[in-house]
Amino acid sequence: QVQLVESGGGLVQAGGSLRLSCAASGRTFSSYPMGWFRQAPGKEREFVSAISWSGSSTYYADSVKGRFTVSRDNSKNTVYLQMNSLKPEDTAVYYCARDRRRYYSGSYYSSHESYGYWGQGTQVTVSS
Repeated sequence: QVQLVESGGGLVQAGGSLRLSCAASGRTFSSYPMGWFRQAPGKEREFVSAISWSGSSTYYADSVKGRFTVSRDNSKNTVYLQMNSLKPEDTAVYYCARDRRRYYSGSYYSSHESYGYWGQGTQVTVSS
């Protein structure tokens, strides 16, 4: 059973930065792409970013491109989301997720249906 635990959320002023971490259990972390999603109150869960299993490819929603950076450290079973220039509209619960597709090397990562394991989420609040 895979467990994902997010951390690093909090309250920050607009223009500030936060770094989210997601620690995964299990031995196969390095074999799977990882994704970040977020859900604001009253809204559907939306794709934020993803990183390939090797870490060589990264993907971003248009709304965060140029401000957020996803990375992973396979030796630590951890994926990160560096969030800079935060805006009030970034306020949401942020979830990390593990893709179902081992060694997937395509370019389609934005559907939540592609992910089989989810963390509990971490709250990010950006004040104006």
